[in-house]
Amino acid sequence: MRTRPVARTLQYAAVVCYLVFLAFPLLWLLSSSLKSPREFAGITPSLLPKDVDLGNYSDALSEQGLVRGLMNSLQISIASTILVLVVSLPVAYALARFRSRLRPVTNGWILVSQVFPVILIVIPLFMILRPLHLTNTIPGVVIVYMVWSMPFALWMLQGYVAAVPRELEEAASVDGAGRLRTIVSIVMPLLRPGLIATAMFTFISAWNEFFFALVLLQDPELKTLPLVLARFVGAEGQVQFGPLAAASVLATVPSLVFFAFLQRRLTSGLLSGAVKG
Repeated sequence: MRTRPVARTLQYAAVVCYLVFLAFPLLWLLSSSLKSPREFAGITPSLLPKDVDLGNYSDALSEQGLVRGLMNSLQISIASTILVLVVSLPVAYALARFRSRLRPVTNGWILVSQVFPVILIVIPLFMILRPLHLTNTIPGVVIVYMVWSMPFALWMLQGYVAAVPRELEEAASVDGAGRLRTIVSIVMPLLRPGLIATAMFTFISAWNEFFFALVLLQDPELKTLPLVLARFVGAEGQVQFGPLAAASVLATVPSLVFFAFLQRRLTSGLLSGAVKG
C-alpha cells in the first residue's frame, strides 16, 4: 500500500521538526561558545553571536585543565566499557541459556539494583575501596563504573542472547563445535547489535558520571571531564558562560565521534544478523 503524498509530507515535516528539536540545544550551545561576555550581559538573548569570540575556547583549554580531564574521562569510559562487555557477555549467555532456580532471583536482583539511589551506596563504597587503596585512582573508578553499569548491561544482553535461535547452536554442536567455539563463531556475530548498544550505554554512562568521581577522586590530575566542567561555576554561583559553553562543545566531540563510529557497526550488525538469522 503506497503512502499518499499528503501523509508522506506530514511524515517528513514531523521528522524535520523532531531533528530540529534534538539539534537546537547543541546549536544554542555552539552559538553561546562564540559569544563575548558583553553579549551574555545583554537583556535580550540572540541565537547567533553578533561578534564571534574564539577566546572562550582558549580560556577553556588553557585555564581549566580541560584536556587532562577529557583524557581521564576517555580512558575511564573506554576501560569500563570493555570490562563490562567482557564480563557481561558470558554471564548473560548463562542466564539466557541455562535454567536454574537462581535465575529468577538473579534477574530480580538485577532489576532491584537499578532503583538504589547513588547517595545510599557511595559512602559504603568509599569505605570498601579505601582499605584496598582504590580511592583516588583511575582503576578504582573504572571498577565502580563497571559494577554500576553491569546490571543494565546484563539485562540488555540477556534479551539479545534469548533472541538467538537455539537451533543454530545445536547445529554447530552436531558439527563438532564446542561451547566456546559456538559462542565465538555463531552467537557473538549475531549479538553484534546488542554488544554495540550495550557499549554505547556503558560509555555514555561513564562519560557523564559526576557523583562517584566527585567522591572518589581528590587529585586534580585525576579529575574527570564533568568535574572539570563544574569548575566554571564559582564559589558564589557566578558562571563563566562563554568558557563553559566552549568546554561543553569540546566535551561532546569525543562522544559524537564514538557514536558515529559505532553507528556504522550497528547498521552492519543488524543487516548481518538478519541475513544469518
